[in-house]
Amino acid sequence: MRAFVTGGEGFVGRHLSDHLEAMGDKVTSVDQEVDVADPAAIAAAVADARPEAIYHLAALSHVGASWEFPGEVLRVNVLGTAGVLSAARALPEPPVVLVISSAEVYGAVTEDELPIDESTPVRPVSPYAASKAAAEQLAFQASRGYGQPVIVVRPFNHVGPGQAPTFAVSALAKRIVEAQKFGSSSVAVGTLSARRDYTDVRDVVRAYRALVVDGAAGETYNVCSGLDVSVSKVADRLCELAGANVELVTDPSLVRAVDLPVLRGDCQRLTRATGWRPEIPFDQTLADVLAYWREKVT
Repeated sequence: MRAFVTGGEGFVGRHLSDHLEAMGDKVTSVDQEVDVADPAAIAAAVADARPEAIYHLAALSHVGASWEFPGEVLRVNVLGTAGVLSAARALPEPPVVLVISSAEVYGAVTEDELPIDESTPVRPVSPYAASKAAAEQLAFQASRGYGQPVIVVRPFNHVGPGQAPTFAVSALAKRIVEAQKFGSSSVAVGTLSARRDYTDVRDVVRAYRALVVDGAAGETYNVCSGLDVSVSKVADRLCELAGANVELVTDPSLVRAVDLPVLRGDCQRLTRATGWRPEIPFDQTLADVLAYWREKVT
């Protein structure tokens, strides 16, 4: 299968390309050299690749930063999606387009709404979540209005080696490794009470390809583990796996002004369609993230 990946040099993009190539796909990936929000640029790149499947990952994805730059987040995440969909429609045989949204679109859910399935109302809180909700609507419109084979996926938190330290688990692992290396007795943390549904990125990218092969056009699919874990427990387990005896100290600058208290998903629709289930144990994920930062921290 000829695959085209936007955001190919990002955390997920690199893991996705590795998986696609391991499955025998021919992969063309683009990143910042092609502005997805520039219709002419993305159209030329897609036309040249002639893909059978497009994985649209390119986005400004940091939730906290989206509060500072909402306009740019909307430009890249919404207009970029419009550009990719338009470029796909221009091909003689329109490819399957997997539009990567986010579980953040569900917003603040109550305990009695858990686990979150695809029928849960979309109530975005952050500018990032709002941009993803808008991108979803463009995808649905393309499916209904043009008959494009478009699939929307809502991944919950995904983690693994290579993730930037602007995301909670990777940041915690990096600080713990630094504390051990440089002899610090404390590690700065943000909100510890938030509970998140974590899936290894290597499992997530398996789900993406499985959906391109077996997913239904016009549908939405959660990608998640079905379990939620508090950031506090993640921090404690990282310390245990690293053998680090450090104190966790709250840094007000790391606490988001608005944070969702809990996200836990239901992936039964995905499993029914593809047979996918997460395979990598969470302890293995955390150990691999620690190993990554031990190589990087000097």
